[in-house]
Amino acid sequence: MLVTVYLSGLISWQLVTSAGWKIGFARKEITPQASVWMSGYASRDRGAEGTRTPLWAKAMALEDASGSQALLITLDLVGVSADVTGPVRRQLAEDLGLTLGDILINCSHTHTGPVVGENLRTMYILEETDSKLIRTYTVQLKSQLVELGKKAFQNRQTARLRAGQSHATFATNRRQNPESHVPAWRAAGKLLGPVDYSVPILEVRNQDNELQGLIFGYACHATVLSDYQWSGDYPGYAQAYLENAYEGVQAMFWAGCGADINPLPRRKVELAEAYGKALGEAVIRGIEGALPEVEATLATDYNEIPLRFDNLPSKESLEEEASSENRYAASRANKWLKHLESGESIPQTYDYPVGLWRLGDQIEWITLGGEVVVDFALRFKKEYGPHVWVAGYSHDIMGYIPSKRVWTEGGYEGGGSMVYYGQPTRWSSDVEFQITQAVQRMMKTTKE
Repeated sequence: MLVTVYLSGLISWQLVTSAGWKIGFARKEITPQASVWMSGYASRDRGAEGTRTPLWAKAMALEDASGSQALLITLDLVGVSADVTGPVRRQLAEDLGLTLGDILINCSHTHTGPVVGENLRTMYILEETDSKLIRTYTVQLKSQLVELGKKAFQNRQTARLRAGQSHATFATNRRQNPESHVPAWRAAGKLLGPVDYSVPILEVRNQDNELQGLIFGYACHATVLSDYQWSGDYPGYAQAYLENAYEGVQAMFWAGCGADINPLPRRKVELAEAYGKALGEAVIRGIEGALPEVEATLATDYNEIPLRFDNLPSKESLEEEASSENRYAASRANKWLKHLESGESIPQTYDYPVGLWRLGDQIEWITLGGEVVVDFALRFKKEYGPHVWVAGYSHDIMGYIPSKRVWTEGGYEGGGSMVYYGQPTRWSSDVEFQITQAVQRMMKTTKE
C-alpha cells in the first residue's frame, strides 16, 4: 500500500507502509567541567576559559527490515584516535552484538574542543596537572559513549528515511587561496583549487511522518574560532539552527574530506554563526525537495589496511631531532627514541581504517580515518556516482591523508603536519593508491 504525504503544500512523496527501518536517537553533553587544555592549535598557552556553546555527543541506532543493525556516533571534538575509539567500539560491539564495521564514530573537527586521549599529543607538552585532567576527561568520555550507544538502541522506533543532497559555498581551498584575498576573489569568481560544496542529507521521520532526525555532512575544517571558549564552531551552530527550526529533532553533523578546506574568512563569532546558519539553511532547502525514500536494507563493511610510511628515521636522525629548537619535532623524536629504548622497532605501517555503509540503493557511505583531503571525495564520486558520500575524521584520526597530488606538492597537508600527530614520518607516495584499492574492494563486496 502507498500513501502520498504532502509537505508544505508544495511537493509529495510516497511512503511504503510495510515494515521498514527502526531508528533510535540519544545525546549527551560532553563539555568539560574543568579548564582542560583545548585542541587544534599549537599556539594556545592555557586551558579553556568558558563555554560559548555546549559540546555534544550524539548517537543514531539503525535497524533495517531484516534486523541488520548499525550505530552512528558524532562528536563535537577535534578528533579521537584509536586509544579512545578502539575500546569504545569493541565494548559496544560486544554489548550490542555488532561488528566493528557496524559502528561509525565521526568528529566534527571543531578547534574549540578539548584535547582527548593521545590525539595530537605531540602538539601539547603539558604539566602533569593538565595531563591528569585530560586523562580523567578521556576515561569519562569513553564510558559516556558506550552508554550513549546503548541508549540509542533502546530508543528505536519504526521510522522511514529519505536521502538527498544540497550545497553550501563557504568552503575554500586553503592551499591555493590566501586568506586575505578570499573575499575579493570570491566576489570576482576567481577562487582556486578543488572543493566539495555538497551537503549530503539523511532525513528521519517516524511512522506518523513527524521529523525526528537530520544527519548531514560538509567537507570543511571547523576552524572559524580559535579562542579559549568551548564551542562546536560552525557545525555546532548548524546543528543548533536546525534543532531550533524543528522542535524535537536531533541534528547530527559529520565531517567530510575537508582536510585542505577552510571556512574563509574566519576568526569572528558572527562568521561561525553565519556559516552555521548557511549550512542549516542548505539542509532545509534539501529536505523541502522531493527526496527519494531509502529502502530498509543495510550492509556494512570495514577493514584496517597496513598504510605504509615513507622512509623511516634512523636512531641517529631522531637523536639529532630530539635536540632541535622546534619543541614539537623534539617531542616526536623523544617519543620514538623511548620506543626504540624499550626494544621495539619503529613501525613501517599503520592500521588505517576504511569503512562502508550501504543504505538501500540510495547511499554508499565511504568512511575514512584521518584528515582526508578533498581529492578523495571528488575521485570517489566521479568513479562511483553522485550518490556516494565520503567522510573523513572517522574511526581513528591519526594524521592527514594526502592524495598523490598533495603528497607530491608537499606542505602541511602533504606531510609537514605529521610531526603534530607524533607519526615517525609522512606516508609513502602510494597512499592514495592503497586507500582507493581498499575502497574498490569494499564497493564490490557489499554489492555481492
